[in-house]
Amino acid sequence: MTRPGSHDAADAAVSFDPLRPLLTRVAYRMLGSVADAEDMVQDAFIRWLGTDRAAVREPAAFLRRTVTRLCLDQIKSARRSRETYVGPWLPDPLVEEEETDDVTLPLMLALERLSPLERAAFLLHDVFGVEFDEVAKTIDRDPAATRQLAARARTHVRDARPRYKLEKEQGLQIANAFFAASRSGDMAALGALLAADVCMWADGGGKRPAVTEPVFGYDIVLKLHRSLAVLFGKYGSTLVHAGTINGLPGFVTREADGKLQTTALEIEDGKVVGIYVMRNPDKLGHVH
Repeated sequence: MTRPGSHDAADAAVSFDPLRPLLTRVAYRMLGSVADAEDMVQDAFIRWLGTDRAAVREPAAFLRRTVTRLCLDQIKSARRSRETYVGPWLPDPLVEEEETDDVTLPLMLALERLSPLERAAFLLHDVFGVEFDEVAKTIDRDPAATRQLAARARTHVRDARPRYKLEKEQGLQIANAFFAASRSGDMAALGALLAADVCMWADGGGKRPAVTEPVFGYDIVLKLHRSLAVLFGKYGSTLVHAGTINGLPGFVTREADGKLQTTALEIEDGKVVGIYVMRNPDKLGHVH
């Protein structure tokens, strides 16, 4: 096989590059890793280079199918590495200017519990609007089996989908209030923001200090933040950006060790029910 020349690569890029953002979103939703998603999309481009592109009637469908299949292969190795992961695993944080779909962080965690084929069927059909016939071709199953996969997935993730639309401004107000109260040590103000059944996850990946198990319940979460507030008061924590993180209101901070951290807040009825903290530096390289 001859190596594609620069002209051939440029020609392939003309049809590929407009689809790259969509393909990256598909890959990231499948894998929860920004770096892995970018690798899958780049692998798809290399395959596109070696394809008889003139014979491809629908490049978008062809490339989406290619990326999804690459992701299905990648999930197998990713699951093996998760077995030895230190502490709770969270997907890489995406600090977004605007929401692109309703796949929030809790929903991504629910997708992790699905089989790879269930996840692919649900994402392609329910999130990206791909017809079942095309999804079936992508995952190499017949349409009836594909519908069943999506239906099973829907049942499993139902509780993780947003129950109602949270106004962006309200979410940002709560995120800013949470940052101010948690860093200043105002536990009365922080406690007023928390739901009775609040849960907290922190992903340090064994690289930075973090709780090694999810923390459940108002009293324990508040007690943990009381201890953290002492550290914040002693060593500092600077707000870098407040905005949307994986579809949830939250903020980016620079902590005392000079490294970035993201905090995303799941909010229901004006109360924080979920706190998701990313501290693993391996998952924060793309955050600014």
